[in-house]
Amino acid sequence: MITQKKQPAVFFSNRNNMQSILDQTDLEILRLLQKDAQLTNKEVAFKINKSIATVHERIRKLKEQGYIQRVVAILDRKKINRSLLAFSHVFLKDHTAETLNAFEQEVSKFGEVMECFQMTGAFDFILRISTSDMDAYHVFLRNKLATLPNISTVQSFFVLSEPKSETAYPL
Repeated sequence: MITQKKQPAVFFSNRNNMQSILDQTDLEILRLLQKDAQLTNKEVAFKINKSIATVHERIRKLKEQGYIQRVVAILDRKKINRSLLAFSHVFLKDHTAETLNAFEQEVSKFGEVMECFQMTGAFDFILRISTSDMDAYHVFLRNKLATLPNISTVQSFFVLSEPKSETAYPL
């Protein structure tokens, strides 16, 4: 008989900076749900050889603890007329807490902005922007982004191809 070596528990910090333990069952559930969030509790239970009740309870706890923030459908941006993808580096004129907070709040309101990250280094923010085409990007830049106060420079880079796009984190 072959015995499997028991994997150690992994410590993670949750949303409240409290350390909690994820065991191999939790990690396997997270791996499966990252790949296909439509799996039912029954399907997950079958794949990891646990009871449906166990899986249901663990998923509930993973959501409650903030490991699973939300469940979404990932759309094909080209099929919904959002084929142009740009990454824009934004430089601000000043860096007071008020200026940074105001920029984050305002840019978050724009539907074209898919992600906004405050950065270290040469620029202040990087935005992932999705529009239908270059004309739509130009309208967004001139009529929305460039109208925000305290913007010094916007430098944009356009995606030519996307050889890898992953949403699942390695666990």
